[in-house]
Amino acid sequence: MPFIVTEACIKCKYTDCVEVCPVDCFHEGPNMLVIDPDECIDCTLCEPECPVEAIMSDDDVPENQKAFIELNATLSREWPVISQVREAPPDADEWKDVKDKLQHLKR
Repeated sequence: MPFIVTEACIKCKYTDCVEVCPVDCFHEGPNMLVIDPDECIDCTLCEPECPVEAIMSDDDVPENQKAFIELNATLSREWPVISQVREAPPDADEWKDVKDKLQHLKR
C-alpha cells in the first residue's frame, strides 16, 4: 500500500517529505508533489514530515480524495523526480488551510 499525496499539497508544495524519502519516489509539478506508487516502499517516513498532512497511505485516503490515487500514478510518470528540499512557494502558508483546491492544480 503506497503513500499518496492528496489535495492539501496543491499550492503549498512543502518539500520536507522529499528529504526523508530513501527511494526518491516524489515527483514535482508546478504547484504540487506526487508519489510514484511503483517506487514507494511504504516506509512511512514522509507522512509525519508533511506540515499540511497531505500524505497518507492509499488505504487511508478519504472518499473525497480517492481521485488522487490515480493522479499520483499518472502525474508521477509525467513530472520529474525531486530529491532535494526546495523553498515552498511564497504564498504557501496562505493556502495550507484552504479546502477544495483541485481546480488550482497545474499540470
